[in-house]
Amino acid sequence: MLNPIHLRTLQECVRTGSFAEAGRALGYTASAVSQQMVLLERAIGSPLFERSARSARSTALAIRLADRSRDALGALDSLEREVRAMVAGEEGSLRLASFATANARVLPDVLAAVVSQRPNAEVQLDEGEPDEVLGGVLDGTVDAAVVFEYDLDPRQWPIELCVEELMAEPLRLALPETHRLAHHAEVDLRELADDAWICTRQDTAGARSLVRLAAAAGFVPRITFRSNDYSVIRDLVGRDLGVAVLPGLAIPDQAVRICRIAGWQPYRRVKALYRKQNTNPLLPMALECLAKSCALVANDWHADPHES
Repeated sequence: MLNPIHLRTLQECVRTGSFAEAGRALGYTASAVSQQMVLLERAIGSPLFERSARSARSTALAIRLADRSRDALGALDSLEREVRAMVAGEEGSLRLASFATANARVLPDVLAAVVSQRPNAEVQLDEGEPDEVLGGVLDGTVDAAVVFEYDLDPRQWPIELCVEELMAEPLRLALPETHRLAHHAEVDLRELADDAWICTRQDTAGARSLVRLAAAAGFVPRITFRSNDYSVIRDLVGRDLGVAVLPGLAIPDQAVRICRIAGWQPYRRVKALYRKQNTNPLLPMALECLAKSCALVANDWHADPHES
């Protein structure tokens, strides 16, 4: 294989017509240039210079090789710059996955921040429930996934993954504006034992958490509507079709009344999952942006009048 250092030296020798001049241009001694050209001649199996005591005249082969190597060395220089940019995180790709409410409230700021800081990087986002995106993190097709875990439905994450908690979403009651308890800041779940309930699908952590919350209050919730889309749940509550428990990211600005649950405070915890061996230089930046965005959202909850 031809040595690119020798080829660059050859180009200077052909350009200047002198080993000494080529050495001065490249920072080598004339002897070092001569040794490089000997090695290059051995590599190609043919002389490149007509040597005399005072000069080294380029052969036609040397001139042609110097000319033909320019494009190859230019491409190599370009590749080196691209590799440095990828190592520094200036280029490359970042693949994230998250669940719907985090995609609506948290990820837009994260993606905007990453793209702003690394405009040449390719940033991708997918959406899915925790079990739907977990496989992508494990097999490396996703750099990091934002997932959730309910206090009332704890789970174990694969030991080969790093797990960082980003925030804890308080669970709140969502009541229609016309509900008899709508203007209470705090509601005991036992007072809602006879109400119709709206929640996520039966096989979800949110649904299991509701059943366990109700069980602790001494009743089985009568669930009349189910949807995994919290905007649908909010609309149904707003139309006086039932009550619901919402995690913080799904709490609306208006249309329904939000109350605290009396007693202990249950949470849905938002976490970031990523492989311990992931060396993507864009990942630390994304995790930092995630932490900042989640902190801002959590601060908004504490500033909410319902939280005071």
